[in-house]
Amino acid sequence: MTRYMVIETFKDGALEAIYERLHTKGRGLPEGLHFIESWLAADGSRCFQIMETEDVATFDRWMPYWADLVTFEIVELREKPAAKP
Repeated sequence: MTRYMVIETFKDGALEAIYERLHTKGRGLPEGLHFIESWLAADGSRCFQIMETEDVATFDRWMPYWADLVTFEIVELREKPAAKP
């Protein structure tokens, strides 16, 4: 399974609506897209999430659920090389 950093930039004034939707309707994840963890920027303007999937196209089914409130940057991650002693 491949991991992705999902950077969500919130549209102006959308933070309250985002959390309302999250708490009442859930994340809206399609089958095959798995939420791992998230962090909110200190100023509340962005969210950084780790997600994983075997098919990057699952993001295309998920993003419309939030597109009225956020814009997305999806970054594929890989394992970092081992540090030399």
